[in-house]
Order: sequence, then structure tokens, then C-alpha cells
Amino acid sequence: MSAHIRCILTNDSLTVPVSNGRAALGTWQGIYLYEHRTSRFNREIVVTVMGD
Repeated sequence: MSAHIRCILTNDSLTVPVSNGRAALGTWQGIYLYEHRTSRFNREIVVTVMGD
């Protein structure tokens, strides 16, 4: 139950614009990854790049 609530409150995907090979983020913007579990767990991150 709590995992479902956490998933609703936090995003599980992100779209970031890329310009000149770098993430086009603002001065105070950043990307953070955090885990809700307290025990060790292997996690896989998938990055898909689309464009010309």
C-alpha cells in the first residue's frame, strides 16, 4: 500500500531537453534519484535518447 502512495507522489519517468550534448536544465534545476527502501536492492536505470 505505501509503495503505491509513494509512486503517486513521485514521478517514475522524466523528460529532459538536450542541447549541444548536455542536459538543458536551468540554473537551479537538477536530476535526483532516490530509493524508498531501506535494504539493498539492485536497480536498473534506462535512458532513451530521441532526436535528429
